[in-house]
Amino acid sequence: MTDLLRYELRDSVALLRFDDGRANAVSHAAIEAIHAGLARAEKEAGAAVLIGRPGRFSAGFDLSVIQQGRDASRALVTAGGELLLRIVESEVPVVAACSGHALAMGALLLLAADLRIGASGDFKLGLNEVAIDLTLPVFALELAKARLAREQLARATTLAEIYDPAGALAAGYLDRVVAPERLESEALAAAAQLAKLSRGAYRNAKDDLRARRNSRTWQRSRDRTTPATNGSLSPVQSADVR
Repeated sequence: MTDLLRYELRDSVALLRFDDGRANAVSHAAIEAIHAGLARAEKEAGAAVLIGRPGRFSAGFDLSVIQQGRDASRALVTAGGELLLRIVESEVPVVAACSGHALAMGALLLLAADLRIGASGDFKLGLNEVAIDLTLPVFALELAKARLAREQLARATTLAEIYDPAGALAAGYLDRVVAPERLESEALAAAAQLAKLSRGAYRNAKDDLRARRNSRTWQRSRDRTTPATNGSLSPVQSADVR
């Protein structure tokens, strides 16, 4: 589809291969490419797999945009929140194939997916914002509350704990860990099984779950941002819901 995202249709599964040749930073271009890939998958496939490049799933938002100032940062954060909501609301199941490091927005992409399969290895996964003097956005906290193990929630968010793949499995970032050479095939096989689900029943179940999680919080958090304690705008931050 683009230089950032390659789209492949594998029978009933759409494979979205995210690779910017570097750290897989989430830029506006990457966000638009993933949106387009998901839209195409909903038309052509029964499920989708989002996979990163070897060793890098995503290192988070594009810092070159964040460093342009408040307005540029706000726009990117808002677009990122919209992408996460788009994945949560996908018409087809989405499998995230975590091919390596997944930090900040990269970890949030995992939390938004229906099924998360990670590669084993010396990789770092988690929400590191607080450790670098940034504030987590409301949409990040809502995803964390929905997907992470309750006993790990404070450590993963307010204490900014970073996990290896085995730890990420226990914490709730991942559902399964496999050898790197098996990651793509395992993700495709899992997605092929999910593609057999009734789309209507799948959508109804997701709608019911989302209603229980108070979707109004997501709506209110899309474009609300506040300065971090150091006066700069966080790549992922939002005002508290009141």
